[in-house]
Amino acid sequence: MRDVIERIVATEAEAKRAIEEARAEADGILAEARKKAQDITARAHQEAAAEADRIVASTVEEAEKEKVERLVLAAAKLEKNVGIDEAARKRIVEGIVRCICKP
Repeated sequence: MRDVIERIVATEAEAKRAIEEARAEADGILAEARKKAQDITARAHQEAAAEADRIVASTVEEAEKEKVERLVLAAAKLEKNVGIDEAARKRIVEGIVRCICKP
């Protein structure tokens, strides 16, 4: 009977060790999974930030090009609208000369 009790106690002790080992292994697997999840999340965040930077840079570049195009068009339009014909220019110059050189 004593043998049976000792075997039961030994079996229980062995079962407890197996459970502790299984828990330790499960904790290790869980910690590894959490670490991998953090790494994946960090990598995804970095990739998203890099893509956002590329998009912003591209948008800024396009805006700069559009600004230059608009300025060129506006300058051409102003030149066209503000242009003075030769006859008007002569009259203006003669008027300025008369004002400066009053007899």
